Amino acid sequence: MSCTAEGVKGNHLYSGRILGATEPGDMIQLHPLLKDEWGEIVEHYARIGLEHSQNVIWDVGLEYMPIQDGIRPSHFFYGDMELKRGGDIAWAGSVEFINSKNNFMTLADELGVPVPKTRCFDSVREIADTDIDGFPYPCYLKAAVSVSGVGIYRCENRSALLRAMTRFDADVPVQLQQEVKTGIFLNLQYRVTDGRCRRLLATEQILEGTAHQGNFHPIPYEPWDIVEPMAEWMADKGFKDILAFDVAVQQTEKCTDYLAIECNPRYNGASYPTLIALKCGIKEWESANFSTRHRTLKSLDLRGIEFDPTSGEGVIIVNWGPILVGKIMLMIAGSKKARQRIKLELQQRLW
Repeated sequence: MSCTAEGVKGNHLYSGRILGATEPGDMIQLHPLLKDEWGEIVEHYARIGLEHSQNVIWDVGLEYMPIQDGIRPSHFFYGDMELKRGGDIAWAGSVEFINSKNNFMTLADELGVPVPKTRCFDSVREIADTDIDGFPYPCYLKAAVSVSGVGIYRCENRSALLRAMTRFDADVPVQLQQEVKTGIFLNLQYRVTDGRCRRLLATEQILEGTAHQGNFHPIPYEPWDIVEPMAEWMADKGFKDILAFDVAVQQTEKCTDYLAIECNPRYNGASYPTLIALKCGIKEWESANFSTRHRTLKSLDLRGIEFDPTSGEGVIIVNWGPILVGKIMLMIAGSKKARQRIKLELQQRLW
């Protein structure tokens, strides 16, 4: 697996988004196409007081990843290729297990983690007429293994579900999940180090359909307790580094319910701004992906709206590589009112 879903525009340019989270003593692998932008991003981080690694390996191939005493690897996703290189069977096994939404549901049932009404299948061929007719609509038909909202279809009715079923090959495990009637979805991140998990940060997701577009913090809900048993289970099974849970917030007149949707056993879109915020002591922020006419950082003028450590307000560049194809992830720090003001000016700068 690369840095995000294979079909995402500019996928091969995403390696740079971890730069702001690194420390000076770290080593980092970056795609060679980002070389021409290196000087600009280094100057940007220097101006805002964000220290980072300058020890760059200009190749993202695993064969170039240093393996020696004293170096602890950090991967976007620890899959088969990473296992062949690093040999951490427990880490790979925990990732492979929980990366399946169907396995997630099985484990949630065992641990008592609340989830939406869900039916799991090894194939769309297993979905019987009784399932189709009896399941509450609207619902989602999801590939058991997916990233960035790929392979997820919202079905308003029986006909829509039947159409969605034709989109899957017969050997692809899927699940049917009742739609949670809410517009609030949280991202609860943990970091696992030396077999122990600790809470990292809770953010709310900014979604466009089912696709993740950004996050913001702080939020009024932090239901750590509902997913903590699963985070601890992952740590016990040998998982390392960052994982996150998507949690839906369902409000009624009587109560607020929290329903776990899935676990991302990897860095996710919220991780990169989160780590920068923690390094810089930023308490209020939001991050988002933007389209832009610019194709180089040098032409993007952030003067006057760039992050100021004194005021705690302004723009920080997070995912800078995809500017080569007209995309960029930015973090905007400050109060909600300040962020609104900055975003108005930012849109003019982007276009």
